[in-house]
Amino acid sequence: MVDQNTAQLKANMLKVLEITKNDLATVRTGRATPALADHLEILAYGGQKMKLQELATISVPDAKTLFVHPFDPSTREDIIKSILEANTGLSPVAEGNDIRISIPPLSEERRQEYIKLARAKLEAGKVMIRQVRHEEMASIKRDFDAKTITEDDKKHYEKIVQEITDEMIAELEHLGEMKGKELMQI
Repeated sequence: MVDQNTAQLKANMLKVLEITKNDLATVRTGRATPALADHLEILAYGGQKMKLQELATISVPDAKTLFVHPFDPSTREDIIKSILEANTGLSPVAEGNDIRISIPPLSEERRQEYIKLARAKLEAGKVMIRQVRHEEMASIKRDFDAKTITEDDKKHYEKIVQEITDEMIAELEHLGEMKGKELMQI
């Protein structure tokens, strides 16, 4: 039972880690990545909200440029307009049926803002990890109260839960350090 619960706990925490990783990828670093734009909401086809990734392919020809190729060329102007209105600091330029987005260098002030944003996203990830831990600890207490596990089993499993939690928090800290280094690169 402990192995099954441990596997489920790890799976739940890894989901949180993946969510946080994806969330951090949306923080601009001055380097082009598809994650900067693929979740932008575009008003297309008469006001219907769609994600950019649903309307186009996004590629990265170099470290300072995103290239957007709409599946339907008629949505190009909608995409450009929505990117400009999203106030992301990205400036799209039409090139034939495609769109080129140059990633401007970050000012020191903007870097500091993005570092704060990244820290907030990391803290949200830690809160989610702690919530998973809290739910697992409550489950252990219920099992103990129902006398389905012994006190030794309870203490042993609580220790395992804490070790897994510490491991996941350390992984989040590592992600934060990497993002911080990425943000400080010029």
